[in-house]
Amino acid sequence: MPAWSQICLCCLASSHDQEPRQHQQIWELATKRPPSSVVDDFSLPRIPRKPPHSTHPLPRRDQSEHALNPSSIGALIRSIPQRQKGRIHFTGLCMQLFFNHPSSLPPFSLSRPSLFSLSSRSLPPTTSYPIVSSPVELLIMQALCWVHDDLNQVDISSYVLKVCGQEEVLQNKHSLGSHEYVQNCRKWEAEIKLQLLSQSTMRRDLARSVRPKPTNQSISDVSLWCVCVCHIEIPARGQRPGGRSMKQTDVQKDKLSDFTQYKTVEGVVQMVKNLCCALDEVETQAITEAVKKVKRSVNLPRTRSPEVRSMMCVCVCLYGLVTSLRVGHVSTTGHRLTKPFDVATHFDDFHLVNYEKYYLMCALTHNGRNLFKPIQSKKVGTYKSFFYHIKWDELINFPMAVALLPLESMLTLSLFGVLNQNASGSPDSNKQRKGPELLGKVSLPLFDFRRVLMSGTKLLCLWTSPQASSAAAGSRRKNLAERIILQIDFIVYASPSSSHRLTRADRQLLWDQRHHCRAHTHSLPKVLASAPSWDWGSMAEIHSLLHHWPSLQPVCALELLDSKFADTEVRSVAVSWIESTSDDELADYLPQLVQALKFECHLKNALVMFLLSRAQGNVSIAHYLYWLLRDAVLDPAFGRRYDQVLGSLLCLCGAGLRDELDKQTRLVTLLGALAEKVRQAGGSTRQVVLQEGLERVQSFFQRNSCRLPLSPSLEAKQLNIKSCSFFNSNAVPLKLALVNSDPLGEEINVMFKVGEDLRQDMLALQMIRVMDRIWLQEGLDLRIVNFKCISTGKDNGMVELVPSSDTLRKIQAEYGVTGSFKDKPLAEWLRKYNPAEDEYDKASENFIYSCAGCCVATYVLGICDRHNDNIMLRSTGHMFHIDFGKFLGHAQMFGSFKRDRAPFVLTSDMAYVINGGERPTSRFQLFVDLCSQAYNLIRKHSGLILNLLSLMTLSGLPELTGNQDLKYVYDALQPQTTDAEATIFFTRLIESSLGSVATKFNFFIHNLAQLRFSGLPSNDEPILSFSPKTYTLKQEGRIRDASIFSFQKRYNPDKHYTYVVRLLREGQSEAQFLFRTFDEFQELHNKLCILFPLWKLPGFPNRMVLGRTHIKDVAAKRKIELNGYVQNLLRSSTEVTQCDLIYTFFHPIARDDKTEGLEATARAPGKPDPTSGRVEGEVKLSVSYRNSTLFIMVMHIRDLVSTVEGTDPNPYVKTYLLPDPHKTSKRKTKISRKTRNPTFNEMLVYSGYSKETLGLRELQLSVLSAESLRENCYLGGVTLTLKDFDLSKETIKWYKLTGSGTPQGGA
Repeated sequence: MPAWSQICLCCLASSHDQEPRQHQQIWELATKRPPSSVVDDFSLPRIPRKPPHSTHPLPRRDQSEHALNPSSIGALIRSIPQRQKGRIHFTGLCMQLFFNHPSSLPPFSLSRPSLFSLSSRSLPPTTSYPIVSSPVELLIMQALCWVHDDLNQVDISSYVLKVCGQEEVLQNKHSLGSHEYVQNCRKWEAEIKLQLLSQSTMRRDLARSVRPKPTNQSISDVSLWCVCVCHIEIPARGQRPGGRSMKQTDVQKDKLSDFTQYKTVEGVVQMVKNLCCALDEVETQAITEAVKKVKRSVNLPRTRSPEVRSMMCVCVCLYGLVTSLRVGHVSTTGHRLTKPFDVATHFDDFHLVNYEKYYLMCALTHNGRNLFKPIQSKKVGTYKSFFYHIKWDELINFPMAVALLPLESMLTLSLFGVLNQNASGSPDSNKQRKGPELLGKVSLPLFDFRRVLMSGTKLLCLWTSPQASSAAAGSRRKNLAERIILQIDFIVYASPSSSHRLTRADRQLLWDQRHHCRAHTHSLPKVLASAPSWDWGSMAEIHSLLHHWPSLQPVCALELLDSKFADTEVRSVAVSWIESTSDDELADYLPQLVQALKFECHLKNALVMFLLSRAQGNVSIAHYLYWLLRDAVLDPAFGRRYDQVLGSLLCLCGAGLRDELDKQTRLVTLLGALAEKVRQAGGSTRQVVLQEGLERVQSFFQRNSCRLPLSPSLEAKQLNIKSCSFFNSNAVPLKLALVNSDPLGEEINVMFKVGEDLRQDMLALQMIRVMDRIWLQEGLDLRIVNFKCISTGKDNGMVELVPSSDTLRKIQAEYGVTGSFKDKPLAEWLRKYNPAEDEYDKASENFIYSCAGCCVATYVLGICDRHNDNIMLRSTGHMFHIDFGKFLGHAQMFGSFKRDRAPFVLTSDMAYVINGGERPTSRFQLFVDLCSQAYNLIRKHSGLILNLLSLMTLSGLPELTGNQDLKYVYDALQPQTTDAEATIFFTRLIESSLGSVATKFNFFIHNLAQLRFSGLPSNDEPILSFSPKTYTLKQEGRIRDASIFSFQKRYNPDKHYTYVVRLLREGQSEAQFLFRTFDEFQELHNKLCILFPLWKLPGFPNRMVLGRTHIKDVAAKRKIELNGYVQNLLRSSTEVTQCDLIYTFFHPIARDDKTEGLEATARAPGKPDPTSGRVEGEVKLSVSYRNSTLFIMVMHIRDLVSTVEGTDPNPYVKTYLLPDPHKTSKRKTKISRKTRNPTFNEMLVYSGYSKETLGLRELQLSVLSAESLRENCYLGGVTLTLKDFDLSKETIKWYKLTGSGTPQGGA
């Protein structure tokens, strides 16, 4: 049945009774719609290939004669004669509606919003949901049928569905399942809660308000106005040289016309000095020369003319300085520059003492490469006029014609200081003398945005290097607040040109064949990077190639915004290609686009206009862009540029959003101050400091509600102070519980952290989110947990808390400090929250998929510092990582040793959940296949991963600074290998990680460090691992007697013995039977010892036994011992026998309800009897052929038989190419120990065979068990005729093992 027919069958039932003939007509109209025009069912693992919010648009109704219009859909909905009060029934889903329709209102109006609740808990992940695939507007139509008899009178487009608890609405033209909120609800198996609203009742407080002034302004006009009007605020230096305080208001009152009131030259000089001091202590060479002229005029004849002329010269120089400052030539972003150097700057005592000589390095660059060898100036010292200066008066010549310079050429100047060898207070006085130190740097384009060469005198502000800043921190000043101002004069000379060509042969070949590369669209960035020259003569060819190239995908066009592509036209075309991306995809790449602004030559560019335009049309983009820009303003080199873009954004976004962002900023300031106070407070006073600070934050919420920086759709109205606390970690982050402004929404839980740079966490989470999008687009759902994180300032930020989740340390701590060495904690924790078998199966499946995704993502990104407090597990089985302070292979060091010794975290307790027990099963093979598939899919998109990271190299992240960091990711992705080789490579990584003892030891060390936080669980947590709740004597009834009735052998999942407890309660005539394991009795005893340390409890049976544990004799002995223990326990003191721990232990759970014979002995499911000569199992092979070589990859074997002794075999694979009388074609795999379900993923290679030769051969494959004391045991085999294979493509298939593939010889 087509999907549309399913939707029609599942639609809302109406009480309107129609004629049967009319029913038939409407049904025919609905079912006549062709299946091709229907949106696909949204089901897992088949995932839409488009991003959320842009998938499955509703087909246009005017494009098909079979299309349904709103009236026909309404009639169809009313034609199905079944209705239940307040409920709409769908296939596997139910929707609850709550209406309030007073009789005083017209019959076609909704007086209040209506609530929808869709539940998908009862369906497996592979079930198709027709309603989830339905367009949102169809869902609205169905709801409106409850209050409207005729949909022809209703404007469907005037209604929207709002997400309960969030200020977010669904898009009517898109399918319900394409929205991220719905996808997350399905992932967590939670109810989908929606609210029906009329657009007229929607909140519009963030919408742009219409103002008279900017009404007719375009984005370009507004942004240009913001850029040009923004001026530099000139701070006053605190003290006049004379000693009294000087403020800016003093300077503003002083007019140049007041110079005549000074009767002496000294007064004039002093006034000029005061003005220069107010202008950030900037003294140009022209002012210095003018002051000298004024002083010389004293010795001239006493006529008015020389003195007046000298004073007028001073006025002109001061006016030039003020003008330079106002138009922004002194810029912390470094966007102006030139050639010969005249004079620089004010220095403090630190520089004067520690450096004796200074020089400049001057370089011309384009696309991140030097156009010419950098030139060094002469080394000079300082001199003093009003302030200390360095004077070069040196002409720097670049032997290149101006006509050959690319328009995006950048001039970069770096100031170096030569250390004073005699300075005892220098930063390296106790060390061996080092070379010159970088003190500051500045760069700017040679051509302005009008494509005019820079000319005249420019004043440039050098941003100081981190080394200089840190060194100066120890001086008498708290920080290096002085800016180094450089004055440059442009002088253009004609000189012989020198061509600079790339000489690498591969780049030359790529450029020569550039027109043939058009078939490979994504190769454009590599072709442009291979261009031999970017001078004016080459630009026509480059631009022609660019404009005739097929459009790139937006993710590929991102590479053209990197620093190696400075050409304005290239960057503009790249932006035009990126414009086609949806807002949701744009949000994923927004951090990189913000960083790409650093590589623009001019502030007015296509990228800035694009970002402002998209921010103007989407509140979420504007919100996210605001916080990214606010963080980027702190950049020492480009902060001024980002400040101007931020000002443009605030001018464009409107008063409503601007006020909301201001509230968020004030909230972040309050939380930052509180978090810092809590972090600095001692352990005993932290709670008091926290409560006092929370009251101040609560007073903020009393004045207004506020949206959170994490998302504009999350709005809080107050704190839930009782639920707020802090985490016991080094940073002591705050755990905040906020009350949702939406009464239908749930409580919002976030973490606020100070003292750590969260930008790296943001980047790591962004890359994981991008990987998840890649996997989903390829149809692979690894159930990745994506949570939000935002940096709100220097070393502070907010993180979303994932509900119903615990760290692995907390889970393992239930088994003591050595819990990390045990295999069952994770499995038993999941079973505690998923007691039913189907629930546990679902949770373990989620664990397998999410663990595979975590392994691949953390390996590719080189996530380090992985201890059990940085890995979390949700009660639904989803595993995820937190805290990404170390990545790209920068491992945490323990002395001289790396703490992260394994490629990624995969421990035996994780393998226990994956296998469903201690022994390897086919489920582990599924895990390996998922890892290999996910790894190869990411490798297909290696360019995107590397491009996104490359654009962040100048973001200031300490562990992502250049190509050496990107090399780790490049090596991890193995882009040059085949998929088969990559599969083998990652399989070896899995084996290495699983076999690493260092990971568990690392967990153990961390447990020791956190031992002070261990103990019994808190009141809101289960007190026993296998019981999800706590039960009391009052709830259960007093226990009269308990005894061990018998024991049973079970295989769930491994062989073990369960003890049957016979229980009698007061008021009950029939006994209850409970099933408990020996480990569960021991857990009860251990926790009773913790709870009653001073009571004398009965002795517990010894766990240690000689020989095998899970045998009948041991079980019989333990039955007697446990019975004595239970009898003595119930005769203990009243405090012990009536405690909640006892009654929780004896409360019936899901396994106790199963009707199993108490005398029956369970048989292992699917475990074959060890019969000699019996053959079972299957082998999975990959067969491929290329370059005269046959590749046989042995992947997995499943369901092998046991050996004659009944033990698991030690399987390996042996192959021959028959006929082979001399046995030269024998190939073997490694041996897998003690498993019936081995994973090999090993390649067996046969070289030098043509296809014709292979067509005459057979592949004989044998599976044997390696035995040490006797001959190897034959487990099965298969013979494959190679002529039956299509060797032009890879064949992957399972083959049944039979007894026919008898091996030719010995092992």
